[in-house]
Parts: sequence; C-alpha cells; structure tokens
Amino acid sequence: MPRSNSASLDVMLDALSNVHRRRILLAVADHNPRDEDEFTQDEIPTDTIPDEDLDSLKTQLHHTHLPKLADTGYIEWDPLTETIRRGPNFDDVAPLLNLMSDHADELPDDWP
Repeated sequence: MPRSNSASLDVMLDALSNVHRRRILLAVADHNPRDEDEFTQDEIPTDTIPDEDLDSLKTQLHHTHLPKLADTGYIEWDPLTETIRRGPNFDDVAPLLNLMSDHADELPDDWP
C-alpha cells in the first residue's frame, strides 16, 4: 500500500541522508531484486572492516536502514528470504536518485 508522504522532499532527503540507504536505493535502481548480503559483502570492502564493525553494520541494516526504506515504500524487504526489491513508492525517489547520480562528480566525496 503506497504511503502518502513518500513523495515529500523531507522524506526523500531523510532516506538519502545515510550512505548505506543511498547504496541500497542505487543498487535496486540498477538491478531488481537484490540480495541483502550484497550490502555487507560486495558493496563494502569487508576485508578492511573489523568483524565487530561488520556485525554492527548488519545490525544497523536490519534494525534501521532497511526498515526505514521499507516504511517509506521505496523498497520491499523480506527478512526471511533476505531479498530487497523496489517498493511501490520507488518511483517517487527515483528522479532524485537519478539527478544525484548524474551529478556525482559535483557532490561531496561521500556520495553515494
């Protein structure tokens, strides 16, 4: 069921305010659906991250980032299958993602 506030600029900017959420949204924009493990193994060089930080990242994904994006309807997340796909409101945030991606060279170094 689409959320009525998903097209609010404040909601979009809040969703994009974290590097992990930006990477998730960009990943599902590029290829749909995605496997949850991609965001802790493939997207992030885990060989440079201590195990406790990797565990913390997995916890943050499960308890903060994925639920937040699912609540906006930008993604659909199934914790049982660990699958992430575009949600019913993904098209609300897609133009802003595209704009930011198209101008990545003009954005701060921590993009995405």
